[in-house]
Amino acid sequence: MIFVLRLVILLLGLLFVWMGLGFLVSPTISGSDFGLVAIDNGGLSSIRADFTAFFWVSGGAFLIAAWRVNREILLVTVALMGITLIGRAVSLAVDGTYDGWFLPMTVEALTVLVGLAGYRLLPAATVSAQTGPDTAD
Repeated sequence: MIFVLRLVILLLGLLFVWMGLGFLVSPTISGSDFGLVAIDNGGLSSIRADFTAFFWVSGGAFLIAAWRVNREILLVTVALMGITLIGRAVSLAVDGTYDGWFLPMTVEALTVLVGLAGYRLLPAATVSAQTGPDTAD
């Protein structure tokens, strides 16, 4: 069970890092996939920087958690995706639906659930005075 959970966390982390790379190298194409259009270089810069940071931090935290078996860092991604999910829910209530609205909310909700499951099931990190951070068995 733990192996499968770590694998899912790893795959989601890779997906998010890949998405962040898309925003870094091609903000116009990646932005349009999210319904974003930059009207000038400032807009391109914002899409490139903000979305790359969001996805790299989300993905990186999942990758570190899967690799190091460290549950605490999962909460970084849970918080980012949870806030995003809340923002999308507010937008649905205020602005209404749009084509394809269900997919990103599903991914974000799944990410929150996987992150919370990992936080509950993976061992907590321990700190040893001699060896530094390590994981408990």
